[in-house]
Amino acid sequence: MVSRWTDLLDPTHDELLAALPAGVDPDLLNVLASPSDDVRTRPLLEAHGAYVLGVFLDARPAPDEDLIVYREVDFVATPELVVTVRKTPEDGKPWDPAPLETPVARGASVGELVFRLIDDVAESFLDVVDAADVEINELEEHIDDWSSDQIRRRLGSLRHDLLHARRTVSATRAAVRRINDKRLDVGDDALFPEQIERMFADTYETLLRAAEELDVARDLLSNLRDHHQAQIAESQNEVVKKLTVIASLVLVPTLIVGFYGQNFAPAFNDAYWTLGFSTSLIVVTTVVQLGLYRWRRWI
Repeated sequence: MVSRWTDLLDPTHDELLAALPAGVDPDLLNVLASPSDDVRTRPLLEAHGAYVLGVFLDARPAPDEDLIVYREVDFVATPELVVTVRKTPEDGKPWDPAPLETPVARGASVGELVFRLIDDVAESFLDVVDAADVEINELEEHIDDWSSDQIRRRLGSLRHDLLHARRTVSATRAAVRRINDKRLDVGDDALFPEQIERMFADTYETLLRAAEELDVARDLLSNLRDHHQAQIAESQNEVVKKLTVIASLVLVPTLIVGFYGQNFAPAFNDAYWTLGFSTSLIVVTTVVQLGLYRWRRWI
């Protein structure tokens, strides 16, 4: 069966009406025409009578900017027609339809074109995993060099990115599973025949692997955060220990000075009440304390 593919970039309502098959729900037109919102958009795959609606988010890591750009790509598919709707994100370029433009894809069925689209989206999350691993390795290398504020910002940003990617992968995997479980099709398996369903099994495994590796990355990030917090606690303990040693060194001289500051007029003629003796006593007790602290390895 010869399929027809129409690609739309940030279309208006009129452009959607001209390209989509007849009988599309008006509410879906609003969904397809609305601007991209990667925070609120959830991947889905639904059958609506004679056509199937798909909403997906492709992830593109931007290492130089320490962020992940999500590019929404939607489609409406019938056994004879597929219409892709690409939306331009605020901070990046729209999804590249290159997987649907290869010579092999030109003679493919609609089901295979949909597979190529979703499979490319699934592969993008493996790039997210690779980018997250690079970020975590960089944090591990510089955890002793960077300031605590910089490390906290990077940890918080990366944790947010991993959580968002994990939620998006889970929703995408749930949508693909509807095809593998034969819960989604148009007519008598006209859109997703058994051959196409087997191809989607590979996509499902890709999403499963991406989800598992994102969980591993999140665990590594949690361990790195715990290590950073332990370093902060250790540095605070060192500061408290030094302050305690200083206070202890000042305590005995303060006692001596306070004792010598009392009025014992009849005894001031004795040698042990002279300024030189009290000063020597302060020096000797301070040296003894330092030696004791050093012996006990407190300093």
